[in-house]
Formats: sequence, C-alpha cells, structure tokens
Amino acid sequence: MAYRKKKQPSFLSLVFYFLILYFCSMIFSALTSDDDGKKSFRNDNTFRILASTSTKKMDDDIIKFGKKNKIKIEIVHHGDLEIVDMLNEDSSMYDAVWISNSIWLYMLNNSYLTTDSKSIVIDPVVMGITKSKAEELGFVNKEVYNSDLLNAIKDGKLKYVMASVTKTNTGATSYLSFLNSLAGSPELLTEKMLDNESLKNDLKDLFKGVERVSGDEDYLISMFKNGNYDAMINYESSLIDLNKELIKKGKEPLYLIYPVDGVAINDMPFAYINNDSSDTKRKEQFIKIQNFLRSDDEIKTMEKYGYRSWYGGVNTNADKTVFNPSWGIDTSKYLKDMKYPSKKVIDKAFDLFISVLRKPTHVVFCLDVSGSIYGSGLDELKEAMNYILDYKLASENRLQFSAKDKITVITFDHDIKKIYSTRSGSETNSIIKDINNLQAFGGTNIYSPSLKALQILKNDSNDEYTKTVILMTDGQSNSGSFDYLKNYYVKNNETTPIYSITFGSSDEDQLNDLASLSNGKVFDGKNGLLKAFEEVRSYN
Repeated sequence: MAYRKKKQPSFLSLVFYFLILYFCSMIFSALTSDDDGKKSFRNDNTFRILASTSTKKMDDDIIKFGKKNKIKIEIVHHGDLEIVDMLNEDSSMYDAVWISNSIWLYMLNNSYLTTDSKSIVIDPVVMGITKSKAEELGFVNKEVYNSDLLNAIKDGKLKYVMASVTKTNTGATSYLSFLNSLAGSPELLTEKMLDNESLKNDLKDLFKGVERVSGDEDYLISMFKNGNYDAMINYESSLIDLNKELIKKGKEPLYLIYPVDGVAINDMPFAYINNDSSDTKRKEQFIKIQNFLRSDDEIKTMEKYGYRSWYGGVNTNADKTVFNPSWGIDTSKYLKDMKYPSKKVIDKAFDLFISVLRKPTHVVFCLDVSGSIYGSGLDELKEAMNYILDYKLASENRLQFSAKDKITVITFDHDIKKIYSTRSGSETNSIIKDINNLQAFGGTNIYSPSLKALQILKNDSNDEYTKTVILMTDGQSNSGSFDYLKNYYVKNNETTPIYSITFGSSDEDQLNDLASLSNGKVFDGKNGLLKAFEEVRSYN
C-alpha cells in the first residue's frame, strides 16, 4: 500500500480550534465565578461563615480554632435581616450562618436551606435606663411590666433610642415582644389581633418615646455615648460592655429592665447551609466548628463577654462582675420568653409598624446639583431619589415613607437653589417630577443647605416627629462656612443628626466634621448611590 502523507490542519482550522477552547474556558469561568469575576467560594478550601454583627466578639476564637484544626475559616458580618435577604438571593457563597435569632431562619424562602441548627448561647434584648432615671421612675429593685414602660412614656417621663425595627434584629424582636405583651401575652399572636385599635394606640404611644433611630446596633452604642439620652434598647451583652466603659470613664451606668411579662430572647443559632448535600467535607468542618462553639471552655469564654449559657432558668453562680446585680441583672430570676408568631403575622406586623405605629419622621434631603455632578452622576442621583420616594418601589425593602411623614428637598450648588416639600410621605409625585427636571451647574456649598435644613426642622416644633438631615454631595465645599454652621448648632442646642452620603470626589473630612458636630454619620455612596440611600433611610 502506498504511503499517504498525513494532511496538516489548515490555519483556519487552528483558529477555529483555539476559539472553541477559549469560549469553553470562558463558560467554565463564568460558572465558577461570582459577578465580580472572582473565583467561586465553592471551588476553594475556605469555610465561610455568614454571621450577625452580634457575634463579632467570637471571631478570633473561631479563626484560632480553625488554624489549629487546619480549617481555613472566613467570617463575613452583616445585620440579621440583611443576612436573610442575602441567603434568599444567593446562598452559594457561604457554608454556615450564625444569626441572632432562629425566627430569621424561618423567614427564608427555602425552608430546607439550613440544617443542623443549634443554639449556642442566648442574649436577651432589653431596655437600659440611666440609673438615676430608673430610680426616679421607681423601676429599681422592683418587678416591671411592659405596661409600666408604656405609662412612663405616655406621661412624658421616659424617652429612648433604638435600632431600626425593619432593618435590625434588636429593633424587630423588641417590637414583637412589646406587641405580644401589650396584646395580653396570648398563646400565639394572630393576624386578627393586630387589628385591635386599643393595641395600635398603645403601640403608637410607645413609639412616640423614640428620640433617635439607628440603622445598626453598633452605631446605636456610639450614638448613645456621644449624645445625651436617658435610655436605649439593645442586647444585654452590649449594654454590659457599655456599662463597663461608662464606669471606666466615671459616667453613670444603665439599669437594665427585664419586664416580667415577656422579654425578647435571642437564641443565636449556628446552622449549616446545605448548598450541596454531597459535600461531606464541608459538613464535617461545620460539625467541628459547631461542637467547638458549644464546648464547655468556649461557653465559659462567651459568658465573660456577657452571653448567657442558660436559657430562662436560674443560674446563681453567674459571674457578678459581668452580670452585675447593681445594673439590674438578676440571674436568680426566670426570664419569660415571648413566643414568636408565624412569618405571615410578622410580615403583617412590619407593615403595621411602617404605616401606622412608627413615630413620623420629618426628613430634609440636601441634594448637590453642582456642575461636577453633570451627566451620569445626576442620573444616578435622580434614580436613587426616585426609588426612595416612590412608595411602591421603596416598600419592596420596607423603606417607604408613610402618609404621616414630612419630606423636604433642598437642592444646592454654590448656594441654595430650590426647596420642595410635601406634608405626606405617600404623596411624592410632585417632588419626584421636580427632581427629574433638575439640572447641574455651579460650585459647591454644603453648609448653607445644612443650616437651612436645621432651621426648617427647628421651625417645625412638633415633637411628634423624629427629625433628620440627609446631605448628598459629590465635591469639596468651596464656599460657605463650617464655623457659622457650628455656631448656630451649638447656640440653639441642636440635636438633629446630619447624615452625609459621599459621592464622586466628595471631601470626607468636611463631612466627618458635620457628623462629629451633629452625632451623625457618613455613608459611602461612591460604589453605589442607591445602596447608600437605602442604608441611610433606615436611620430615620
């Protein structure tokens, strides 16, 4: 047989071959990467824990345990309600969740997503009142009911600060606890009970006592320390830490109130995220970490941090340097836990809070429309404001204003340009239309609109509103005077917070000065203005 020379592939064939390889690699990369092009967590050896901010104290111990047992552990912290949203959207990034309360696991869209959930320790949510105010109210060394707190608030004798009901665990669980108790501590709270007008009126009176709202529990502590407030609702462990700090600084500690008719108790469950039932290695790692957290030595460590290892029962041997009786903490008394209602009732309770119960807010938005925001920056600002002011859009994340809220919008460049307002947060079409017609021009002056906002809120002397200024700027203020604003703030004994959102090349030093002056906060909008507006919205 004659020898035939093997035919060589043509140039076009080679090009086609390499293109096929390229596209296959791209597809594989897309399947194993997240949206930012990073390698998917499922394809590395890291065990990732999505954890509540309330568990931060334990991070070092968990990481150290992982190193000792050759488990590379990474812990990512978020607020509890945000964790629920994250898991509902995409759970594949994480292997375990450590959340403050089991009720949030029941709020997941997929009820089978988490398994092997076990409580680690417990942390009640309580009200801490300055010792002198608690004595004045007759709450020291006395059994206190939730109705006693309500009556003190009704009489104008008690005001307090708290974290957001719709965005934080302490806010949500304390609300549900008050709701359950004032409804008569039923065996199980039902939707029908939420329609009771007397109950609604009691809860409205309760929330009239709110002076400030924080979007997270950590900032709530900072806000309290920098302000002049009589009381705060937060975790028992956080209030213990705060008291230790207050005493070191020679300040008055808080007296913790545990209503005998019901307290919101967080069971802090650690659960496995069952993304892949065949992944036995990750499951084994999870069991090891969970057993470590539940070990006697680690439980003792957590008790030193102010967590309880006993449920409602008595523990006469609790460390009194931590669970200090002079702070109102009595571990010889049983804590009555409330029974959390169904997901359907909780959803309705949230809607009721937003539309009826929440103390109305008067918020002044100060929007920078200077020349530097022209183009995509102005478009992004309009999009964010459309979202926040549109009832239907904002309600998807429980950020909507209610009919009782007031909204004022001040636009500015080198000076104040226009002022728009509505006396009903559900009637915003006119403001949205005005915002959509905004044009960008001129320099930047953040101080004049901030001062004007304070004056507008000052003239609204109605104490029924919580008052907030939200400033958005993309540049450095090249006119106006911080000192003039500061003098006004101090002279008028102002307490209204100024929250700022950074955007573009905004000067954070100037914004930090405003935050320091007003006990406010600066939010980063440079990586997404819409997300920043969402976050700041939960602070008012």
